[in-house]
Amino acid sequence: MVHPLEHLLVRHTHRLPAPEGAAGDGGVAARQFDAALMSVGFKLSAPLLERISALSTGAVVDIAVRTLACVRESVGDHVQHNTYFVDFPANVPDTFDFWMQCVRDALADDHAREGALKQLSSGVVNLLTLPTYGRYQHTYAEMLGHHEELIAAAGDRMTVLHLGGDARDEVTALYLALAGSRTPLGEDDLRDLDALAEHCADGPQPDEIPVRENRAVVNKARLRAGSGLLLDTVTDVLRLACALSDGDVSLVEPTRFVKLSRPVRRALLAGLDAVVAAAPAKLADVAAHRERWKRLGERLHPHEYPRWPYAAQVFAVARGEQRAPSFAARTEELLGRGDLTGAVELLRSAPGVLLRSVDRLLRSARTDEECAAVLDAVEETAPRAAGRVLLSVRQHLLNRGDLLELDGARRVFVNRRGRAWVTEDTRHALPDTAKERLIALLDAEIARRLPPAPRVLVDPDVLDVALPLSGKAVPSGLGVLPRGSVSPVEGELLRFFVYWKQRSRTTDYDLSAVVLDEGYEQVTWLSYTRLTDVDGRHSGDIVEAPEGASEFIELRLGAVRGSFVVPQVLLFAGENFMDVEESFFGFMLRESEQKGRPFEPRTVRMKSDLRGPGRVALPLAFRRGDDGRWQAHWLHLYLKGMPAANRVEETRVTVESLLRGIVEREHLTVRWLLGLMDGARVTVWDGGSVPEGPVTYIGMRRPEGLHPASRVLTPENLRDMVPE
Repeated sequence: MVHPLEHLLVRHTHRLPAPEGAAGDGGVAARQFDAALMSVGFKLSAPLLERISALSTGAVVDIAVRTLACVRESVGDHVQHNTYFVDFPANVPDTFDFWMQCVRDALADDHAREGALKQLSSGVVNLLTLPTYGRYQHTYAEMLGHHEELIAAAGDRMTVLHLGGDARDEVTALYLALAGSRTPLGEDDLRDLDALAEHCADGPQPDEIPVRENRAVVNKARLRAGSGLLLDTVTDVLRLACALSDGDVSLVEPTRFVKLSRPVRRALLAGLDAVVAAAPAKLADVAAHRERWKRLGERLHPHEYPRWPYAAQVFAVARGEQRAPSFAARTEELLGRGDLTGAVELLRSAPGVLLRSVDRLLRSARTDEECAAVLDAVEETAPRAAGRVLLSVRQHLLNRGDLLELDGARRVFVNRRGRAWVTEDTRHALPDTAKERLIALLDAEIARRLPPAPRVLVDPDVLDVALPLSGKAVPSGLGVLPRGSVSPVEGELLRFFVYWKQRSRTTDYDLSAVVLDEGYEQVTWLSYTRLTDVDGRHSGDIVEAPEGASEFIELRLGAVRGSFVVPQVLLFAGENFMDVEESFFGFMLRESEQKGRPFEPRTVRMKSDLRGPGRVALPLAFRRGDDGRWQAHWLHLYLKGMPAANRVEETRVTVESLLRGIVEREHLTVRWLLGLMDGARVTVWDGGSVPEGPVTYIGMRRPEGLHPASRVLTPENLRDMVPE
């Protein structure tokens, strides 16, 4: 029986649940399935191919149809990628010549001639009014006829699909991994967790659900299944109400609460009552979301349930009828009076808040004794803080100068939605001795929490991948790495692509790329206003996407006249990234002799959804090192941009400033964490044979032949490296 969540397993784990079906001789069909997978950059592992070959031909075909649909979507091959210029990257015209040809075509068109002449007489021509500009002039099939078959190359991506276990066991394992994640999940992963939780509400549960957003999703499923709720703060109830209303469980965006049934209202109020009865001090959390509590009270009608008086107090605090100073307000009051010692004592009860405030506390210390008191409190409470908090503070210290910040120093801030901004850094440096002690105690505590791993096998390409301290603003997709990661780029031709499909309004996205020198100054750019340059070619502007549209940029890396290449996707008109039916970005790498279609799935190295809050997307940047080799620097940023008509020429200053801040910022990486593994034997894997015994393997993809008892960490589950 096919499990309804099989597609989630394939996408998250690159494992196919143990295939079931009638026995037979499906060897020929299995090999054809494998060949079809290889055409899109995937392959069956030897054990999986053997297992499928033992099934009937019909069973193999059913498995192939489901699996191919899943992997094609993951790489972006589920849609047709047409290009405006049918021969792209060949025969792309000069920009001005192309525009003039569009004008000549309009003058030759009986319906467009009068309007074109009127515009010409005024001296200004709107390209969007020209009938042949920005709209495909040929079908997808006609475009394919202009391109040769792809020439295979050794560098083509090949992602192996491995044999999994029983489908129910695989679903449970994935549910436990996502629900028990020690770092926040992205929006797509939260939706997947929601689907998994419905199937697993009555089964095994994680020992702990440390991330509050995850807990809200799990509680939603438990409530529907009639299981007990996992609540220990009043905010847990608020998040659950948001989940039941299909709102934002992270509480960043407002939620319109839906009408709740009487049993659900009783469950929420009973949960609130139990939390406050056990710890009345938790009423202090209400103030942070006062208005949301008022709106929720309108749906819960707490006055109808006098048997839960503690729950009623929550709404009394929200309305200002009962005083319950928040933890932050009490801390600010003490610091405002200059009582640093009192603030530190208060913060001892909240290790996470203490650690996140340590920079400010140390800068507020007026004497060595006060400084020592702060560090003593950190040392005492650090064992009770979450591992993600320890790593976040440690990364913060990587980027704190040892001297008084110089004039002109800048700080880059990125929120959980990927919106970034730059501001002047006016902080004083931390005292050297305090910073050194803080680093030492954090490193010691992080190292203490690392699980034993006597033998570690690591792919060198993953060493400079940043530890995923949060999944927020990191989109789902193939080959996507956390912000701050650096990965090698090997290939002569770099090709970007963007695809979008509008939902209800005419929508125009523009793919562009800017080239910067080593000083982050612009050298040139490619966009619809500059189709060709010595550095590359643009596939042509598409201005509407009722059936979907694609744009491409190809660069010959050896010819790039700069140190950075920064691709951008800009909203020119219509629906933004959150509103379109579908939109995604990615890049391909090819060798110079490879032909093929504009979009060849097995050359795709990365494909990620575009679902950010801004109107200009900066997925990543490419940097040429001193040795001439290129590397990808992962950004996952969204700029606010203009309401419409965003152009790469107008984002230059912002992009240059942000890129400098992100690229020059240090991140905790896999390499750094391996350096804390005392006693582990770490071997950098050269791609050859794997050891016979179990190992901890860390790499970009799981190799074949690993011992079944091995622990495998790839970008799909790299969050498991974050200690508890």
